[in-house]
Amino acid sequence: QLVESGGGSVQAGGSLGLSCAASGYTYSSYCMGWFRQPLGKDNEGLAALWTGNGRTFYADSVKGRFTISRDNDKGMLYLQMNLLEPADNAMYYCGYGGFCSSYKFNYSGRGTQVTVS
Repeated sequence: QLVESGGGSVQAGGSLGLSCAASGYTYSSYCMGWFRQPLGKDNEGLAALWTGNGRTFYADSVKGRFTISRDNDKGMLYLQMNLLEPADNAMYYCGYGGFCSSYKFNYSGRGTQVTVS
């Protein structure tokens, strides 16, 4: 189960931090990450992390602005988003499993809305 939180409204140039509580997964190494879906548009992969070695992946659109991290002890995944722009308006989802390099996840949560004005 994946449950996202931390979305909300922010002015352009501001920051938000998203959290994802993950439970029920037993593999020792797996991919987790974030993707988003702007209203009426396709999914866009943002960031991913391979838990086996901590390697991270970022889409060009967010590189340098967003940071993915995890807390294994708490079963949490995070996305720190800085320098937010109106183009970042979307529903943000946490994903698990699949391929980090392609941001294709096998499972995802219900999402949390981010609005930048």
